[in-house]
Formats: sequence, structure tokens, C-alpha cells
Amino acid sequence: MLSTSATPTQKSFASQQSANPVHIANSRTSFERDGLQPPPAPGLSGGARNLSASAVNFAPRGSSLNPSPMPGSFSSDLRSHMNLSRAGSRPDMFSSLEKLDEDDGSIQERTLAHLREALGREMKIKEGSENMLEALNTKKAKQTKEQRQRVEAELNSSNLRIKELRQKITAAQRTKPPPTTPTRSRTETTYQGPNGVRSPPSASRSGVGSDIEEPTESPTFVLAEILRALEMDGMTPDYYVSRANNLVNLFKRHPTLKYDLVWSVFGLRMQVMLLSESREVVAAGYRMTRYAISDIASLKNIRSLNTDYLVTWSLIKDRKSDVEREQALKLVRAFLDVKDGVREISRAIVRTIGAIAEEPEERLRPICIETLAEILVRDPRLLIAGGGLAPLHEALADGSYKASESLTAAFLYLLDAPEKRKYLRPGNELETLFVVFTDDMSSDERFLKQSAKAIASALRSWSGLMNLSMYNFRAIRSIIQSMVVSDGPVRETVLDLLYSLFRIKSPAWATSFLAGRRLTTYGRVTNLKSTTTKSSQSDFDDDGGEQNFVEHFTALLLAIFIKAGVVPALLRLTQVSENLILRRKSTLLIGEVLKLSSRLLPPSWSNELQLLPELFSAAARLKDENHFSATGVIYQISSVSKTLYRSSPAAYTPSVMPSSNSLDLGLLDDHPKSNTSVNFDDATFRQLLIDSVVLSSSNYSKWNWDVVLRLIEGPLTNGKRLEEAIKASKFVKRIMSFYRPFKYKFSEIKSSRNTQKYVRAGCSLMNTLLQSPEGIKYLSDNKLLRQIAECLAQCDPTSGLTAQYPMFSKDRLTDTLCGGYFPMLGVLSGDPKGILMLDRWRIFNMMYRIVDLKQRPDLIKLMLANFDYSLQAHPRVLLSKALTAGTKDIRINATNALRKYATRPRMNAQGTEPVDSKWAIQMLVTQLYDPEVEVCATAVKILEKSCNAKNHLEYIVKCRPALDHLGEIGAPLLLRFLSTSIGYHYLDGLDYISNEMDDWFLGRNDSYVGVIEASLARSFLDHQDDHTNRISVFDVEQEMEADSHVPPHFYRELTRTQEGCKLLRDKGHFDEFAATIRDHGMQSDDPEMMIKVKGCLWAVGNVGSMELGAPFLESCDVVEHIVSIAQGHEVMSLRGTAFFVIGLISRSIHGLEILSENGWDANTNVMGHSLGFCIPSNLSRFFSLQPWKHSPVTTIELPETQKTESAKFPAVPSRPRSESLIRAIEAEHGENVAEIRKVELDPDPTNQRILELVIDLANMVLYRRARNELMQIKSQKRAVGFKQPHLFRRVMGLLECHHYRLADRSMIVGLFDKSVLRSIIFDDEESEEEDDDDEKHPATGGAVIGRSHVSGSDDDEEEDEDEDEEEDGEDEDDDSSGDEQRTERRRSVSDPPAADTKRHSVRRSFDS
Repeated sequence: MLSTSATPTQKSFASQQSANPVHIANSRTSFERDGLQPPPAPGLSGGARNLSASAVNFAPRGSSLNPSPMPGSFSSDLRSHMNLSRAGSRPDMFSSLEKLDEDDGSIQERTLAHLREALGREMKIKEGSENMLEALNTKKAKQTKEQRQRVEAELNSSNLRIKELRQKITAAQRTKPPPTTPTRSRTETTYQGPNGVRSPPSASRSGVGSDIEEPTESPTFVLAEILRALEMDGMTPDYYVSRANNLVNLFKRHPTLKYDLVWSVFGLRMQVMLLSESREVVAAGYRMTRYAISDIASLKNIRSLNTDYLVTWSLIKDRKSDVEREQALKLVRAFLDVKDGVREISRAIVRTIGAIAEEPEERLRPICIETLAEILVRDPRLLIAGGGLAPLHEALADGSYKASESLTAAFLYLLDAPEKRKYLRPGNELETLFVVFTDDMSSDERFLKQSAKAIASALRSWSGLMNLSMYNFRAIRSIIQSMVVSDGPVRETVLDLLYSLFRIKSPAWATSFLAGRRLTTYGRVTNLKSTTTKSSQSDFDDDGGEQNFVEHFTALLLAIFIKAGVVPALLRLTQVSENLILRRKSTLLIGEVLKLSSRLLPPSWSNELQLLPELFSAAARLKDENHFSATGVIYQISSVSKTLYRSSPAAYTPSVMPSSNSLDLGLLDDHPKSNTSVNFDDATFRQLLIDSVVLSSSNYSKWNWDVVLRLIEGPLTNGKRLEEAIKASKFVKRIMSFYRPFKYKFSEIKSSRNTQKYVRAGCSLMNTLLQSPEGIKYLSDNKLLRQIAECLAQCDPTSGLTAQYPMFSKDRLTDTLCGGYFPMLGVLSGDPKGILMLDRWRIFNMMYRIVDLKQRPDLIKLMLANFDYSLQAHPRVLLSKALTAGTKDIRINATNALRKYATRPRMNAQGTEPVDSKWAIQMLVTQLYDPEVEVCATAVKILEKSCNAKNHLEYIVKCRPALDHLGEIGAPLLLRFLSTSIGYHYLDGLDYISNEMDDWFLGRNDSYVGVIEASLARSFLDHQDDHTNRISVFDVEQEMEADSHVPPHFYRELTRTQEGCKLLRDKGHFDEFAATIRDHGMQSDDPEMMIKVKGCLWAVGNVGSMELGAPFLESCDVVEHIVSIAQGHEVMSLRGTAFFVIGLISRSIHGLEILSENGWDANTNVMGHSLGFCIPSNLSRFFSLQPWKHSPVTTIELPETQKTESAKFPAVPSRPRSESLIRAIEAEHGENVAEIRKVELDPDPTNQRILELVIDLANMVLYRRARNELMQIKSQKRAVGFKQPHLFRRVMGLLECHHYRLADRSMIVGLFDKSVLRSIIFDDEESEEEDDDDEKHPATGGAVIGRSHVSGSDDDEEEDEDEDEEEDGEDEDDDSSGDEQRTERRRSVSDPPAADTKRHSVRRSFDS
């Protein structure tokens, strides 16, 4: 692909294009490349009409139909495979024909995608070279000299290619292709030059530099010209394809043109193209028809042209016709994009798509399955009546379908409501997902993982969880038992599934533990890290925190699996598994399950679970051989549990209050962790200096950086030790020399994840030097800061210092560790002495000028992200300047830099009390008035999070921010103001509360349902982080919170204050919500009322979650009704809403008491406050979904619009072959036995036999004999019915109503003469029947349309070859009739008013 404007090479190529139209044609990506062949001379047009008589070879597209993340999306390219014998006739006819232009993307966009892909490959090559160099640095230099040189050469060339690709991408993004408005005549508008493209503008006529635009042709005129061009006979296939492509482009440029189509003319052109013998012409016809779809009326017009037969005929062809089949399937999918378009899809097409979906090796199988799934969601009656449920069921069962999660979602949608649930069998569809786990023959790990993903998605939905919990959790018990019984990949996959379902994140030491290393050191190291960072990770949350719906749902899942026996199964696995890694993994999972149960589940669930009675009873049997294995498991579980507790003690027990005064349980560990690393004796200190290798070598790659970091963070923090290291050794001197920019050591190291250790060590070094007077003096006298200041001066245009390659250039900041100097400066900016040193070298002065000039946004973002703003000093002034005077991107980055100062408590240098955050809040309030909405929205989100701390909230209210100009963006922040009396009175003075309250009561309460359900859907998705080996200094990690919390609700915030509760009581809204739940809570047939009930449930739950809302709950019996909805409603999603609302209510003391009386319980902390994870004491009462009555397919009656053949066949009983069975039937039915033994399907006996044999093809017992007899009838040419349209319709009716394999459908349709389909499409059945009555001249069809039979006649029926030769001879005799019909066809199209009156005669002339 060549871009129209990116590089000089491409520009020169573009100039060549303007001089040579042939090059332009070769550069286009659609069928516009096809040569436009002029019509033949009148004297040469005597041949029969032939749209395509030659082969077309498309460039193969490999995997264009592989499943994609989006359902139903697949490549738009076309391809065709032809027989080599036919392709040899005209090998060069379609040399430039590659694919239909399906996508609207320009060449420039494709070039950009290609460049980005190449850039990604080069980045991977670069990373590999860097890792190889780092590995070679650990070996001897002499041994790896040659290899090192090769790797360095590859790395340098990769850097050059990366730089060149980035320049190309930048140029391509900035430059757009110049518009061309060619001067053309009316004829050129239609035919567009000899190659199907427009001619380039002439320099003499286009008026270079002129603003005058040339007049363009009318779209309707162009449409008429294209349709007239399609009327011409005897042209090559590329002629018709290019004209159809031009028509598609016209529809793209003028979308409203399709509403003005005259279907009597357009439909005739469409029918002729779809009946062509060229696969490419047929594909272009389908594509042209698809782009003509506008509304439901256009779909009806298309179906009135008998396209159901054409689509069915195309879909059953073989792989050589994939170009045609693909476009036919796209046409069917286009019906789904129109409102109520599924009502215009016939049952016959669904049957055919289902037959394709049943073939495992079929290329179109994935997209056919997606199409069936979409039809299942939109119209389950049509899919089930069309037999499309079986392929979907099979795709779920075998696990081979890659997009099994989207397919599962279709079944989950039907299982939610009772009116759609009845079409599925209870305990059948979803349980097929477990087949690959319970089948001994299934061991493909890829299929197991795909099925595990589908099971996880089903268990994370309410409809799936309720259905899989039927029959006493039968499905869940089966997968747990398969983990114990099966071996190999099944066990590992089930364990991974449990980790995913319980959302367990493996600790940092898990990999080493699974590899067999001991746990003696992991707990201490992790505990040391947790205690040092605990203070910075705790949040102020004075309101007790907000409800976490994800953990609430996880608590329910955990309770289900515990009841299904997951803990005994894991214990059994730890004793019987021979794989040591699996044993350790199951042991770790047991520890995680015990940890989760103690935190999420009520004591009634977790107390007995923690005892592990089965394991201890087995260990107590001293005479049993299993005693030793059980004892070992107990020891392993104890070690894992203890290590997990040390890793995160606050998360291990529920007794920690989510407030700033919470007790750090890590301090209660039985091993006190004092900072003894500082107090080394002399011998140990000197030995560490020697072990660091810094004293013996000046090559930094040979240094032991773990020991170096241990020294920097440990003994060197002591002034005496630091002075000794400075004066008595070269340790500190060499370390500081390594970091000096102009030594080109640290500053030349390539940036990668592995080299970030040097940045961390540098930051620790700055922090250590600031701890003692000796370090401060040494740092002040060292050249490090002076050289960093000189590097900054190179970026300051006013400094007078310049450099050809500045140290802080954008490329160096991206590719090397030069950006690591800014985190070091950030450490210095957090200390008063460090600020003095920075001020000494005028570093802040240069930063001020850099921010003012705005020439280096990358440098500004890097400074803002790394500076420490805790002190009232230059960094805050610099930040304030960026907040107000920077560009929009810089203002957004500066606003995000305030997040950690406004939302989290910052400890001062002594670590005693939090630093004041008022300055950050003031700056954020100022950002609310920024002219850019994105900046305001960022500030609102940070302030909303900051409101979790009550003192922050009160201060924000005191600032009295005006949010009226922000509209909906500022609404969440205003809602948080209601949670305090000060904020309530402030908003009441603005008359905000009464207006907002009425707004929520009248409509916003219902719209909140969609908001929170979308938030829950996002939070339940699996977010897999893409971990790369490269770190960019420009990727600033923002602490973006997940959407697992409750979106702000007006009534929740209103109930936080006494004034709000009084207003709510006076308005009477809560009583209205309770009455709606009581009167309409159990309804399941009215969707609008169900949304109303959901809105009332969320309102009641948010009011009940507050302690001040307890009187509202006690004033009525609304909690009992909510429990009834959760335990007995027919709609599963409404049950889930009630479950989450119960969790909200349980957060208040009075709400939990009421729920306890109704059989629900929740875990509490040591103060008795509920955590909100409320689950039923008896799970069977909550999972009470009973098997429903299944509606079989025989009870489904489709409307006539969804049938291709509406004529009903008489009931055909089975025809017995044994005399005893015949006598039994005679004894039962008496005189009616003749009618039972044979039902008349057709007056003609041969046709009767053909129909009986077609029926027998659906019987596997009679299949072979029926097929052979049908082929025999066809080969003997004694069946006139194969040329009769009425028999074809009857056979199509059988294919529509019954199940046949794809090959059988192809064979059955291939038996019929080619003229039959044309007769049906053009409604010439009566004339055809008259011709069939005269057996002397059977209708064989002319050569106007040519061959359009299916692949079965080529591949499966060798007997047809003789008949084809005979028909070809008859076609030659029909040349004269072809001349007449072409003349008549021209008249019908050139004179549209007369087209309707002559249309019937024209159609009959095709086969006369």
C-alpha cells in the first residue's frame, strides 16, 4: 500500500500517477481496477448474452473470516477459486482484480496501520537486542566480543529504523491527500476512463490555485447512467463488477439516494447479476443489493424479487464459490441491521446457514454461528423453527468455537425472562459447556480454556448462575468432581477457573512457591514492604466506605462453591495428585479460599470451614498411611496462610475499620521488624562494599545492584558510615560518577523494564544523601546537579546554551534513561535542603521558562509528574503556572498530578501527621472554571474522590464552587455536598435540592438503572493487563479507580443528614417507592414497569444503607417484599438487583436486623458494623428456580413473511418395509391402511417418487439407497420434474422444513435444470409448465445467464457431465433468441415507464 502523501518517494509516485492513469488504476483497492471493456460492435453482438464466461483468480485472503472480538464482524474482501482448466482460457483477464472495495478507509489510513505494525515489530527487535546485551554483560568480554558486536549492530540498525518509521508516521498524520476535482464530460462521469477510474485533472482546465469548483453531475443522473451501463449484454465480468462497484461508491457518497430507487428497474438489474454464471458478478450483485437497503420497505422489495431462492442457492455452493457465499451471507446479516429486519429473514435461509454451521471444516462456520446467535437474540422462534439451535448447541459443547463467550451471552439473554426461557430446555443448553471437562476423551487444552472462559462468563451473570445452580448445583458439582477424577490439563484449567471466579490475585512469591522454594523469607520481606507503605495506602473514608458489588457477588459465588464441596475436593487433590506444582497450587488456593471466607462470608459459613475437619481427622489416624500426607498438607496450609496474613493482614480479617485510625495488624506480628539494617558492624559493612563489586571495577554492568541498593537504603543513611564510604573508599565517588550526565553512562543506557533498577537506585541515593549533613555537603559539592542544570539549560532558549544533540531531547527521553533524572529531582524537591540545592543552580528558573514557552510538552509533563508538591515552594508555583497557562493537554496532566494530594493523606517528613491538602483542593476548585470541558471533568472526578474524607468535603463546600456551567459533569460533585449539613444548606440556598429531588422522582430514578447496570457490567469484566518489557517515561500512572462502587445516588446522599431525612419524609417519596415495590414487584411481563421497580429498589436500598434511613425501613414492610423478589421472581436480572439492594440495606444496623429475621446474614467487623456482603443462610431458598415447561418446535407457528414456501405438505407417515409392521398397521387402522401407506405428494408418479426419496434422505437408515436412486433417475433422464418449477418449489419446501446436511442440500438442488431457478426468479412458472407439458422440447434454458448451479453438480455428480454437454449444444441453437431478448431488454431499461408493461415478456424471452 502506498500513501498518497507521506514521504518524498510517495510524492514522486503520486506525480507519476498524474501522468499515467494506468498507475492510478493499479493503486486503487477496489474493483475500480478492472478494465472497462467497450461494448461489442453491432455486427459482433450476435452471440448469446454472457455476463461472464471465463475464470477469475482472486488473491487469496487466508484467514479473512477468523472470528473477531466483535460479533459478526469479518473481512470484507472477496476471493474466488476457479478450476485450473477454466482459468487457463483467459489467464490475464483479471490480473489487476484483487478484491471488492468493502471498507471506507482510505489508502492513507491503511499506510498508517502498516507503519505502526512495522514500528511494533522493530520495538520488539530492539527489546530483544537489549535483553541479549544485558545477558552478555554478565559473561566475560573476550568470550562474547563477536556476539556482542553483532547484537550492537542489530540494535543500532533497529534504532535507525524506528526513528525513520516515527518520522514517516508523523508525516503521514500531518499530511492529507489533496482533493482532486477532475474535468470530465457526462459520459466520463459514468465510465470513468478506460480503467474504471476518474482521469486526473488537467493543468490547463483545472485552474491551479483557483477557488472555483467545477460542476458535478447529479447523483440521480449518475445512477441512471450506471443502470443503463449494466443493461448492456455480452460484456466481460469485470465490466459488470466495476459498474456495480461504482454504484456502491455512489451510495456511499449519497446515502439518501437509495430512498429514491425505482425497484422495478434496479431489481431487474439485480436479478440478472445474481443469475450470472460468474461468481464475481453474483458477489458484486449481492454487494450492490446490500448497499441499496434503507429500511424495512426495501427489505420487502428485495424479497419480492424472489431473492430467498438465490441466497439459498448461493450459500449451498462449495468453497470455490466463497466469494459469492460470503457476500450472500453479508446480505443476510444486513437484514439484522434494520429495525425489525429479522422478520424478513426466511426459515429456508436459517436452515441453510445452520447447515453451514454444522460443518467443522467450513470456512464460513464462525460467522454463520455468530449470525445464528444474533437471530436467536432477536427472534428465537425463527431460529428454533429453522433448526438453528442444534449448531449453536454443538458449538458450545465441543469447545472448538473461539468466541464461545459471545455465544454463551445469547443463551444467557434468553434464560433471563420466562417468555423467552421457554424455548430452551431446562438444564440443557448451558450445561453443555461442562462436557469437555467431564468427557474422558476431551483433553485439548485450548478447548478446555475456551470452555472455561464461557463458564466464567455464565457464572458472572444472574441468569447463568441461577440456571447452573438448578438441580442442587449439579453442574457446579460436576466440574468440581472432574478436578479430582480427571488428570492432566483438566485439573489445571479448573484451578485457573477458580482463581478467576474468586478474583484471586496471586502474591508476588507465588511463582517461587510453586517452583518448590520455601516460605521462610517471603513473609518477612513482604511484611516489611507492607509496613513501610501502609501509611501511604490507607484512605480516609469517614462514612464507612461504599458498597463493593463485585466482592458481594464474589461472596455469593464462594458460598455456592463451598456448598458444592470445593474445599474437600481441593484437600483431596493435594493428597492424590502426583504433580507437585498442582499440589502446591491447590494448597495456595485453599489458603486463599480460607482468607476470602473469613473476610466475605458470615461466621455461620466461615467458622466451621476454617477448622478443616476432614483433613485433621485424616491426620489424626496415626495408623493410616494417609496420615503423613495429611500432616504435610496441614503444614503447607499453615505456612501459606501465615505468609498470606503477613502479606496483607488488613485484607485477611474483617475487623479493620476503613478509617485513618485503623490499627495496623502488621505491627502485631510475633517477629518485630526494627530497621536493623542500619546497624551493621564494621566487618559486615566492609564485606558489603566488597560484594557490591563497585570497589574492584568501574564497569557498572558488573556491579551487584541488589547489594548496592541494600547499602544505599541501609548503612549509608548513617552519617558516619556515609563519611567512611566517601573518604575511605571509592564507593560513593563511583556511584555518583555513574549518574553524572556527561559521563554518558547512566544517560546512555536504553530504557527498558530491566534497566529501571538504575533509576530506583538513583532516587534512593538522593534520599540517602539528604538524611545527613555529610550527604548534603557532598551532594552540594558534586558535579551531578550542575551538569543536570546544564542539560536543562540546553532546552531553555533564553539560556544561550545550545547543543546539537541535547541531553533532554525527545528521542533521548524516550529511548534512554535520561528521563530518570526527573524522579531524582522530584526526591530533592520534597525536602527543604534539596530545594535550596536546586535553587542554587537556577533549575527552577529554567523550568519556569520551559513551561512558559510551551515548546517541549513532553518535558513539561515529565516534570509535573515527578515533582513533590508537599512543600510550599517553587514546585507548587510551577504547578500553578502549568494549571493556568499551559495547553489543554498540559493542564489535564497538571490536574491529574493533584490527585494523590487531594484524595490520599500525605505524611510529613517526620511521618507523624498528614500534610494539609487544602492547597490542592483550592487548585482543583480553580480548575472547575477552565474553558476546556475535559479539564473540568478531570477536576470533578478528583474532587468527588476527595469527598470520601469528611474534612475534605467540608472544605470543598467552604470554597463554594459554582458548577452550574458544567451541567451533568458537575452533578456527581453536587450530590456529594448533600452528605453534610453545611453542604445541604449551601445547596438549599441555591434552590438545588428541591429541583433535583423532583427531577429524580419523575425520571432520573429510572435512568439510574441503566447507569448502574452499565457500571456493574464493566466491573465484572476481566481486565487483562498487557505487560510489556518497555517503560515509557511519558506513561504517567494515574490512580484510576474501578467502576465497582455505587454511582452516586441522590437519595443516598440526601439521607446522610437529618435535614435531608426530614425533607424526604415530608415529600413522601419513600412511601411511593415502597408502594410500587409492593404492588408491582413480582410482575414480569411489562418491561417498563420492571425498570420502574428496579429504580424504586435502588432508591430504597440507598436510603436503607444509611443509619439515618432506619426509620424509613421500619415504617413499612418493604424489606420483606425485596426478599420475596430476590427469592421468587421469574426474571433473573431483577433477582440480582434485589440481591444487591439487600447488600446495601445490610450496611445499616437496623437493616441487618430485619434481614436476619428473614434468613439473611452478613459479616461484621469487631465493632459490629456490617460490611454489606449479605447472603442467604439457606442457599436453596435463593436459588429456587424450578424447571419450566419447554415449548417444542412443533408448537411454533411462524408468520408468512418468514417462510419461503408457505404451502403445507400433508403428513407423511413412515413407510414400513416389513410385512409384520404392515399387518400391524392394517389391524390398527382397518380400511384406511392404503392412505397410511402412501400419501399423494404429486400427481405425477415420477415426481411422487422423487419427493419420497428426498424425504428419505433425511433418514440415515434409508439415506444411501435414496441417494443412489435419485442419481439413477437423474442419469436416465426420465424425470421431467427436474425441469418443472412446481417440483422445485416442493423440494425447496422440504429443505426448508427438515434437516439436511450441506452436501445433501447441494446435491438435491443440483439435480434440477438451470432454467428452473430463472423461471422462479422471473415468475415465469406458468409458461415453463406449458413447455414442460410438451416433452419433445424440454426447457433447457438459454445462454443468457449461463451456469448458476451449485457446486454439487461439479463435485458430487459425475453423471451430469453428459447432460451438460447436451445442454451446451442446445445453448448454441438459442443464439437468435438471445439477440431478440437483448434488444427487448435495452428497451425495457432505457424506457422505465414501459419497463413494467414489458417485464413479463422480457423474462419469458430468456428461455424461449
